[in-house]
Amino acid sequence: MDQEKLERQITEYPVCEYAFINPDDISFLDQVRYICETECPQYGKSWSCPPAVGTVAECEARCRSYSGGFLFTTIAEVSDASNMAETLPTRMEHEEITRHIRDLFLEQCTDVQALSTESCALCETCAYPKGPCRFPDRMFPCLESYGILVTELAEKYGLGFMNGCNVVTWFSLILYRE
Repeated sequence: MDQEKLERQITEYPVCEYAFINPDDISFLDQVRYICETECPQYGKSWSCPPAVGTVAECEARCRSYSGGFLFTTIAEVSDASNMAETLPTRMEHEEITRHIRDLFLEQCTDVQALSTESCALCETCAYPKGPCRFPDRMFPCLESYGILVTELAEKYGLGFMNGCNVVTWFSLILYRE
């Protein structure tokens, strides 16, 4: 993999911060999954969320099977970051950037898995659990659905996540095999 080439290509996108990471540095916690189960209205309703993504142990094994990772953020300015009706629409641009960056890795790597933000919102109603995902090449499982404590990983690699009360910070992780 030509990391310098990738970094040059990534500058074409509004990525705020990034780090190449070791998948062994990722913490997988059942407590994060518990929050999905008890607080997220999408639990059990989407291919990008639990239980469809597998157990935390299965997600951990899947992630650790990759040779490397690329953690990155984009940011969006809003009038109030606690207002979900305002912040969630800013996510679509981040998801599109994630698709582009995933494709850059696909040009150089044998296998790539992208994890991103929140529950997938590509379809008005997800086919889960009655049918297969309609857009498996565009759907990204949620980082937290894997049990990943994103803030800890960000801190470990020096990426900021508190960028002000008017800024939403979105995270994605591209896992790859060279």
